[in-house]
Amino acid sequence: MISVLLNISLVILALAMLACLYRLIQGPTRSDRIVALDTIGIHLLAVIAVLGMQQRTEDYIDMVLVIGILTFIGTAALARYIERDAVIEPGGDKLDR
Repeated sequence: MISVLLNISLVILALAMLACLYRLIQGPTRSDRIVALDTIGIHLLAVIAVLGMQQRTEDYIDMVLVIGILTFIGTAALARYIERDAVIEPGGDKLDR
């Protein structure tokens, strides 16, 4: 019974990722595209977690953590880029004295 539910959840996650992919391609604004990309990353985390449950292993936990960190950093960098049109500002590392 659990394996059937896990397979159904994988199908639902795949459909949700396809919907986010559509929003990523057709999004009217850059903000919509960034949110869609972040949501795809979160769905990818869920897919890996479900595969780990399906295979009854804990080996995928490290991958989930790394992808989660990279998704967060990427979203933060893209949001900063939208806000300021630069991820790293020139001269930003100098102290004002």
